[in-house]
Amino acid sequence: MSKTLSENREVWKTIILFLILLTVLSSIAYYAILKLNPTSIYVGALMLSPALASFITLKIRKRPISSLPWNLKELRYLKLSYITPILYVSIAYAFIWLFGFGDLINSERILQWSNELGIDNSNQTIVMIVMIFLLLTVGVVKNLGSTLGEEIGWRGFLIFELRKVMSFKSVAIVSGLIWAVYHFPIINLMYGRGENLLLHLTAFTIMIIGISVILAYYTFKSKSLWPAAMYHSVHNIYIQKICTPLTISNGSTEFWIDEYGFMIPIITTIFAVYFWKKAEKENL
Repeated sequence: MSKTLSENREVWKTIILFLILLTVLSSIAYYAILKLNPTSIYVGALMLSPALASFITLKIRKRPISSLPWNLKELRYLKLSYITPILYVSIAYAFIWLFGFGDLINSERILQWSNELGIDNSNQTIVMIVMIFLLLTVGVVKNLGSTLGEEIGWRGFLIFELRKVMSFKSVAIVSGLIWAVYHFPIINLMYGRGENLLLHLTAFTIMIIGISVILAYYTFKSKSLWPAAMYHSVHNIYIQKICTPLTISNGSTEFWIDEYGFMIPIITTIFAVYFWKKAEKENL
């Protein structure tokens, strides 16, 4: 019993060390974003901070970086991690467009895509097909560098440490809350002067916790961090580069659209319940 308590104490020391390092590193990046200029290079530094925190933690705890779950034995989890965010985001935006919380199609965005691709704007369908295909392939691969910086820390390191002292359900919720709070300063930067900051924080937190359940499932089943990195990249690209830009805003849009409105959190919660029960049945 004393050995178990001692082991648990060491795990908690590791988790706390990681969180302290994460706070320090992300604070430096947030200072640059909030006080200097919110450029992509500073945002990239922020997204790299969970990976750096995990690497430094492993070094201090005298554990090799190779101990992280780098290998991927079953490609089906990579495929599922690609498909899942496309599925729930498509459902969410279908409801947004169906209920009139936003309208299709943003012609200005199509024109911008046409100029970027060098394709005549007279055929908007071709422009959309080509750009969406490129974003969901080339764009996803390019974005993997950024999402990997987060996922090495969250799913590669943190949830495996938490799992040593917590149940699957607790791991999903706690890691989700940590992940959400990590994003709060950015959301405050975006909406801090508006009246709906609390609404956006709440919607984002619900979404993140739901996603954390799904990602914990895929990570523990695959024993690899790569499905989470793929999932995270597809989620970001499909929402931020495709669905939201193609939507024309109206008076209700802010409350429902994107990662900070309530439609995606509602759908991800439904998906999370499914994976929650699936994990329970499989004794994860």
